[in-house]
Amino acid sequence: MDVDDDTSVTAGVAEVIGGHGRLDALVTCAGWGLASPFELTPLADARAQVETLFWGTVRPVQAVLPAMRAAGGGRVVMMSSIGGVLGLPFQSFYSASKFALEGLGEALAYEVAPFGVHVTLVESANVRTDFTANRRIVNLDQEPYAKAGAHAVDVMAKDEENGAPPGDIARAVCKVLAAKRPPRHISVGRPSERIGVLGKRVLPYRLFEAAARGSLGV
Repeated sequence: MDVDDDTSVTAGVAEVIGGHGRLDALVTCAGWGLASPFELTPLADARAQVETLFWGTVRPVQAVLPAMRAAGGGRVVMMSSIGGVLGLPFQSFYSASKFALEGLGEALAYEVAPFGVHVTLVESANVRTDFTANRRIVNLDQEPYAKAGAHAVDVMAKDEENGAPPGDIARAVCKVLAAKRPPRHISVGRPSERIGVLGKRVLPYRLFEAAARGSLGV
């Protein structure tokens, strides 16, 4: 299905339920990268990214909930990111979308818990996928952000290319789907990157920010 399209999502979910009689789990994972200085990002590009990363999660989740409630339960796993916990420079709309997913998942969990539906947010660190090669670069060579932007994106790309294998994330999702009491949040990926999630929660923000600058390439 095309998660940017209402009709496609509705038809896709209906096809699964029609063919199998039920729908037990949904994993939302659609996304793409956009590297651009916030100030110079065209709103059309910003809207397009939020459309896929945020609304592209909202659509299928809304579409599957009636079937899950009717069945007496289900699992919703939203692929968030460490970029939904830590703001990523020159990926501001990616982070904005993932931060929004964090709030959405937590709020939704309260609403659907009485129906046996569990919601988990997977906060993934960098993963080796085609995400890096397919990232859209927009106005990154424009001043006054050209030097800082190029460096930050170079650091980002190297981290992704040396990130966790996709199978690690898939196995973590499978554990969530099989768990009797699924966690609300799980962090997956390289420990050296995941430590940033814990650091933000326990350190004074100025100290955390100072420590994070180098790893973020700024």
